[in-house]
Amino acid sequence: MNIRIEQLNKQFSGITALADVNLEIQDGELFFLLGPSGCGKTTLLRCLAGFEKATSGKIFLGKEEVTDKPAHLRNTAMVFQGYALWPHLTVFENVSFGLEMKKISKVNREKAVQRALQRVQIEDLAKRKPNALSGGQQQRVALARTLAVEPGCLLLDEPLANLDAKLRRDMRLEIRRLCKESGLTGIYVTHDRQEALSMADRIAVMQNGRVCQVGTALEIYRQPVNRFVAGFIGESNFIPGKVDSLQTDSLLVSTSIGFFHALHYHSDLKAGDRVLLSLRPEVFQSGRAAQNSLEVTLKHLDYLGELADHISFCSDGTVLQFYQLNPRGGWQPGEKCNLHVDAQDVVVLPAEE
Repeated sequence: MNIRIEQLNKQFSGITALADVNLEIQDGELFFLLGPSGCGKTTLLRCLAGFEKATSGKIFLGKEEVTDKPAHLRNTAMVFQGYALWPHLTVFENVSFGLEMKKISKVNREKAVQRALQRVQIEDLAKRKPNALSGGQQQRVALARTLAVEPGCLLLDEPLANLDAKLRRDMRLEIRRLCKESGLTGIYVTHDRQEALSMADRIAVMQNGRVCQVGTALEIYRQPVNRFVAGFIGESNFIPGKVDSLQTDSLLVSTSIGFFHALHYHSDLKAGDRVLLSLRPEVFQSGRAAQNSLEVTLKHLDYLGELADHISFCSDGTVLQFYQLNPRGGWQPGEKCNLHVDAQDVVVLPAEE
């Protein structure tokens, strides 16, 4: 099912929750709404489900406009953060509930429930009640309940927030598998960037009710459009600078910690323009190079096993964070070291207003 959202706005008592949202989601796509609390992502999901009525704008599910249609007349199903299982009903009865509301015959209902339980691999739990299940099992019941009604679009509102870290990783793979095997269009709300990066076909990053950027995980991470997106999707060092010159295949930027060559930049930039460089901690390499080199003094390190997270400062006092992969020890606070960055890893952003 294709989904199209046009100029969608939502206000609560004069407060803008959504502002001019435009999105197009492809049939079978697993699409993520990513952003901090209060950015409007859950409000947008609830407007798609029919639980909230948009102040203005249009929503299309397939070719049908459903902006004013009630939730039960939309071909969607929603998985909530709190699972919303009936505690007095068995797993089978919980999964069957939506089919009963649709007045599906008992024979067809039982077949649909059995198929749904098999797809999430909990058919052996059919007779248990929710309080006898683990968190991961309850999440699978909630998924089975939505799959049983065979929706065209699956809406997921932070469905893994209540699970521990290992179970979250396992369920990420499971949810993506279910969506792809079922051919479902999935819209998934989260504030967890790792969930979005590891699962999504495409991501919309939201802030203050607006969509800042839409793209694949690689595009969002490596080519953010502004400081907010760069900082929300991952750690980064932000260095103010000014365009020194446009060279044959790169942009030369002057900063307080030195000159940096960048391969990827907006084509309308010209000498003298103010910019902001984003340098992620993992892009720094040890040693000097022909370009993009600097010397730092180590201030603090956190040993994290697979990497060491270093905090250092440059000669002008600028604080710089960088990672050392597979650390074997040796660097100590107070020690000076040389670092360099490949030009393809220097991200040029608009200057802050």
